[in-house]
Amino acid sequence: MSEAAVALRTRPLGPGFGAEIEDVDIHTADEATLDAVVDTFHRHGAILLRGQTLDPAELTAFIGRFGEPEDHTQKQFTLPGYPKVFVLSNRVVDGKPIGAHNDGVGWHTDYSYKAEPVMCTMLYAVEVPPEGSDTLLADQCAAWDALPAERQEQLKDLKLHHSYQYFMETREYGRQTLSEELKAQNPDVIHPLIRTHPADGRKALWVSTGTVKEIVGMPNPEGLQLIDELVEWVTQDRFVYRHKWREGDVLVWDNRCTLHTGTLYDDTKYYRLMHRLWAKGDKPF
Repeated sequence: MSEAAVALRTRPLGPGFGAEIEDVDIHTADEATLDAVVDTFHRHGAILLRGQTLDPAELTAFIGRFGEPEDHTQKQFTLPGYPKVFVLSNRVVDGKPIGAHNDGVGWHTDYSYKAEPVMCTMLYAVEVPPEGSDTLLADQCAAWDALPAERQEQLKDLKLHHSYQYFMETREYGRQTLSEELKAQNPDVIHPLIRTHPADGRKALWVSTGTVKEIVGMPNPEGLQLIDELVEWVTQDRFVYRHKWREGDVLVWDNRCTLHTGTLYDDTKYYRLMHRLWAKGDKPF
């Protein structure tokens, strides 16, 4: 169902990017309204709904409207009884952390090391610090459109080598050596640098950090230096939306056309508790 069938009240999250959807309660909204919410997501790169009160079952049902819910590579911080809900937190209960802490710090797209990366990421704010812990979203379509035509021509056929093993063994937070099982479950993949959005054909400069081991056919360090240059381009202030969290926020962003990062906060003073869910995606082209 198209958004035209239900007139949603929206306002941009940033210049030409995203949509805050107003006056919609996910818990009570009818089918046509929820269909319009999903349609808005596909066309705007990210959507925000504030003031929500959702239990894990409702969160799982809502992400299912975008696509089949995706599993998590790391299982130890999924919510008991709700395997599609991943916990982000610095809380420790009975001597054990209840969630992943400082996960997602560094510009990236989720599951870019998979043959079919997740389409969208949803974060639901249960408990947020009064300062810090912002989420930043970079509009990779705007970044591509702003490149000179000559530069676009130079980049359009490049491909990136993504590696989960490389990412986990070199990341700043949560570094670990993978088990043979995880290595087998997450083989390296090759994706295009310039990605086409299946909803409307718009192009995105689909660069990332962390998982990118090399540009195919380009030696390092030159290849990784080019990646750094492109990430710096994409993450200029003019392309970035900074989300300051409130409890009850539901933020859903499109991994097919955005880059994102979490930010740090004073974890000696404050607690943070977020629920993260993913919807399956398709092979980039």
